[in-house]
Amino acid sequence: MIGNLYRVSEKDLEEILKDSSILESKVYADEGENLEDLLDLDKSWEAIFYLLTGCSIAEIEDAQAPLSWSLFSGQIVDEEQDMGYGPAHYLRVDQVKQLDAELDKISIDELKGKYNGQEMNEAGIYPEVWDREESLDYVTDYFEQLKEFYKIASEENKAVITFLN
Repeated sequence: MIGNLYRVSEKDLEEILKDSSILESKVYADEGENLEDLLDLDKSWEAIFYLLTGCSIAEIEDAQAPLSWSLFSGQIVDEEQDMGYGPAHYLRVDQVKQLDAELDKISIDELKGKYNGQEMNEAGIYPEVWDREESLDYVTDYFEQLKEFYKIASEENKAVITFLN
């Protein structure tokens, strides 16, 4: 399971909400249309979510916004659409700005301080490889990319769509 984030204009988001097939055609285009607006978090997504919220995906109802919005806003693009592992979620521009402001407060050192690979494995955080030596760097590298992605989305007044495939 791979976590993905996709930046779109508010206008494009509205079009996607009216016709979700547009989303699939954009993110699965042969030539990777708008690749600079698509972030692949590989398998780090649940570890990042856990470190930000203290919750696994199984406990998503307990996760506090706006940090929980980093991957799952609860606002569904299309309940009937399966992007690989369920439907896509979205954030409007004002929500992206709110999330970016919260992410900006979290340093890499602070994230590292929350990291406990054994605890994460015991909590069932996908893919349960967090006690390996290289796992901390893997998560922090992707966290930095996630922060930068939301920073750009905020600065460019873009909405964000998230999905697993």
